[in-house]
Amino acid sequence: MPDEKPVQLDLFSSLTEPKGPPPAPVLNGMYYEKATDKFVSFMLGKRHYEEPARGCKHLKEWQERIKRERSI
Repeated sequence: MPDEKPVQLDLFSSLTEPKGPPPAPVLNGMYYEKATDKFVSFMLGKRHYEEPARGCKHLKEWQERIKRERSI
């Protein structure tokens, strides 16, 4: 048995890189939804709260910034 060499196992050879496009980022925070004209809150990618853009009580500056930067 002194002539036997140790066997090295490659435990990660069966792992492959995922194919296709990377998954879409999970939405978190407030967004403006163009199709419904609403401000929508998302938590961990799930719709949590909706508020119509008309009659929204948030500041006009905030509404304009969200519409400009976070519209979906």
